[in-house]
Amino acid sequence: MSLDIVTFGCRLNIAESEVIKRNATAAGFDNAVVVNTCAVTSEAVKQARQNIRRIRRERPDARIVVTGCAAQSEAATFAAMPEVDRVLGNEEKLDARAWSNLWAGDRRVAVGDIMAAKTLAAHGVDAIDGHTRAFLQVQNGCDHRCTFCIIPFGRGNSRSLPMDDVVAQARRLAGNGYREIVLTGVDITSYGDGELKLGALVKRLLRDVPGIARLRLSSIDSVEADADLIDALANEPRLVPHLHLSLQAGDDMILKRMKRRHTRGDAIAFCENVRRLRPDVVFGADIIAGFPTETEAMFTRSLDLIEDCGLTQLHVFPFSARPGTPAARMPQLDRALVKERAQRLRDKGDAALRHYLESQVGTQRQVLTERGGIGRTEQFTAVRLPSPLAPGLILDLKVAGHDGRQLLAA
Repeated sequence: MSLDIVTFGCRLNIAESEVIKRNATAAGFDNAVVVNTCAVTSEAVKQARQNIRRIRRERPDARIVVTGCAAQSEAATFAAMPEVDRVLGNEEKLDARAWSNLWAGDRRVAVGDIMAAKTLAAHGVDAIDGHTRAFLQVQNGCDHRCTFCIIPFGRGNSRSLPMDDVVAQARRLAGNGYREIVLTGVDITSYGDGELKLGALVKRLLRDVPGIARLRLSSIDSVEADADLIDALANEPRLVPHLHLSLQAGDDMILKRMKRRHTRGDAIAFCENVRRLRPDVVFGADIIAGFPTETEAMFTRSLDLIEDCGLTQLHVFPFSARPGTPAARMPQLDRALVKERAQRLRDKGDAALRHYLESQVGTQRQVLTERGGIGRTEQFTAVRLPSPLAPGLILDLKVAGHDGRQLLAA
């Protein structure tokens, strides 16, 4: 018998699955599978449902609990699945009492009002199972209402972990041997502890937790980057030169219809400024292809953003209409056209990655070793190691070549 956690989606979900595992284990769960879902796209919800059906076929006697963003925003959908035994909300999944009482009575759905959540509690994660880097949640929820996004309705409004709690958890993770810590959240550039913002948190972590060899940020909203954060990027070598930006589009009209808070010019200026301050920085970005009303000229401006911002690592999302969002009511593009534009973005992104990899041949890079014979540079570039090595080491390696997707170490 066993307790298995199946995690979909972001680094935040990965971190929260550690809390789920601890709470469910303490509650005596056995022969059970917890599915921690993602709701960022319709495809993510579809994949969760397909996996739940597969799990039931493979483990007909196991109890299946569904939680996460999709469970929060579409509780009735999962409750209607005969394979599902319980549906648990996003706040409830982090509450030890909810797991202890989950099987009391015949109530199949325990999903509260996520908008009522006002604070973020520390959960004291000591390890991230299967990962060399530790994911540390500093923030949850989002106060913005982008027209394509369902996530605020799965995560609630923005709330931040007090800085003292972040530092205490970082000390615990570094003390347990993690050389790299990744700060995660839904909208981490909205982090705030009183008047102190994300940049102040970064500086304090690097000052007060010397055991952190590398500090990395998950996806950020560049227009919200504060002065302290920019200063840390320029002057703190342990804050790695890698930023993943929530850009979404390169055309100002589409950005306006998305209800984003930046313009094309803002994105380009941010990248130019950070690159001037930290020349070895690498940028990744999320970009949506085929947003409603997007013309070929508008799409071309998104395509051109890869070069204009110097993007190297792309996450491309074919637009997926989420019921209940304003974008779902806008004039939709043909699905074949959406997929074709997404492929063009991926192709140009692949070319940009190959160009970057070629530029790294012959250089020396600090590589954090992971499982499976690979490692990651400070810029988060994958490196194929010359021989299997224990995970969690930081080595100075020479780049001998690349295969179009990753660097090859000598």
